Amino acid sequence: MLRAPPGQDTRPTTDKVREAIFSILGPPPDDAAVLDLFGGSGAMGIEALSRGAAHATFVERAKPALAILRRNLDDLGCAARATLHAIDAIAFLGRRAGPWHWVFIDPPYRSDLARRALDALGATASLTEGGSIVVEHDRRNPPDDAHGSLLRTGLRRYGDTELSFYRHRSEPR
Repeated sequence: MLRAPPGQDTRPTTDKVREAIFSILGPPPDDAAVLDLFGGSGAMGIEALSRGAAHATFVERAKPALAILRRNLDDLGCAARATLHAIDAIAFLGRRAGPWHWVFIDPPYRSDLARRALDALGATASLTEGGSIVVEHDRRNPPDDAHGSLLRTGLRRYGDTELSFYRHRSEPR
């Protein structure tokens, strides 16, 4: 079982939503690299590693969450296949553009951070061919249908939580 940082600043993805995401995405290719922005406990990136992703990059600036994330990676024996960046997610995207097979974006719900992250990713070649971006957001604060080269290809609802899936425009749905 994954540890989560104390308090209300980190909202871990529920088991039901996490299972739905990976059911939709299917298995990763053998050499898949994933990016877990706003990493929190690391649940999404760690799940991707457990399903066969080769490497996960986690971006989290909150020190309590970083400590928990490091501990989760160590406890589950996947620290060797992970890189952690203690930096603001938008600043990170300004410096590194991937490509990643999967990008998970799960910022605080009442913020514009999902839109800003999508804009940054949509301005670069952020995904491998066939790659996807998954944004977890509140149904009252959805990101746009398009962000630069990214186009929403799917939307699922689980109570107040929605998942938006994005791919580069040139890719088939």
